[in-house]
Amino acid sequence: MKKNISLTRYLVEQQRVDGLIPGQLRLLLEVVARACKRISFAVNKGELGDVMGTAGSENVQGEVQKKLDIIANETLIEANEWGGHLAAMASEEMEGIYVVPNRYPQGEYLLMFDPLDGSSNIDINMSIGTIFSVLKKPEGHPGVHDSDFFQPGTQQVAAGYCIYGPQTTLVLTVGDGVSMFTLDREQGSFVLIEENVKIPEDTKEFAINMSNMRHWDAPVKRYVDEVLAGKEGPRGKDFNMRWVAAMVADVHRILCRGGVFMYPWDKREPLKPGKLRLMYEANPMSWLIEQAGGMATNGRERILEILPTQLHERVSVVLGSKNEVERITRYHLEADKNAL
Repeated sequence: MKKNISLTRYLVEQQRVDGLIPGQLRLLLEVVARACKRISFAVNKGELGDVMGTAGSENVQGEVQKKLDIIANETLIEANEWGGHLAAMASEEMEGIYVVPNRYPQGEYLLMFDPLDGSSNIDINMSIGTIFSVLKKPEGHPGVHDSDFFQPGTQQVAAGYCIYGPQTTLVLTVGDGVSMFTLDREQGSFVLIEENVKIPEDTKEFAINMSNMRHWDAPVKRYVDEVLAGKEGPRGKDFNMRWVAAMVADVHRILCRGGVFMYPWDKREPLKPGKLRLMYEANPMSWLIEQAGGMATNGRERILEILPTQLHERVSVVLGSKNEVERITRYHLEADKNAL
């Protein structure tokens, strides 16, 4: 890997050599990266920037919004609306889509994002992040509609996240592997630190919210009981558990060293298929994981093949090292078969 390659240079070279990134998509990704840089600066200021605490409002999910949730959402919209690359945007924080105003040119792409994943970690100075996904607007009809966003994750043309931790790191895929970039604050640009990120197929690390154990379905309980049994149990090895309570941080750890992340369906809200949002969280993260050699399912089927039917559709998520995800998925399918 060459030294000190900026994100802009990386995208330009990908565009020239591989033809994977059309010019308008390259410019869009650069704008998203600049917006993430601005969000990073706001996060870093903390109490000094009057960005901490709640905003006294709720988002469309009925969740209390933090000030930084709103700041991040507005930053992404303002950065992307005028460039001519987008037709519309959709955000976890907004009830409906945001169509690019008529005063700006409309492009051919659709941008979806979770502007600030892990809001509960803001006030305690733990890692949080921005997750994004890009689709092509379907051709054949004028205007932009909610249904334009209802595409399976396999149709994504770019996806990634920016994690705001000890370093600010941007992780990106355009369908040709996963690359990581760290923000060099002295240069003011993201610099390539790793290409072709790969997740080991086996792992000894899992991430799940253990406080919900009593609400889990039998296949999840079976899996967790086995890994907790350690060397003396059926798995014959000891596992460690990690849980950051921010999907972006848990997925970043898996991309760096392997592991499995689970946010399964549970009995607290039995009518909901899961907690995480399919289009803003599960699809982009699943594509990144698959591009790095991992696997992502909802416990039964590949997440990227699920066809969305609403903007804020929820889904169960199991992703990470391939062999563990296959095992958890097999346990669910076996339980379904035995229940017939």
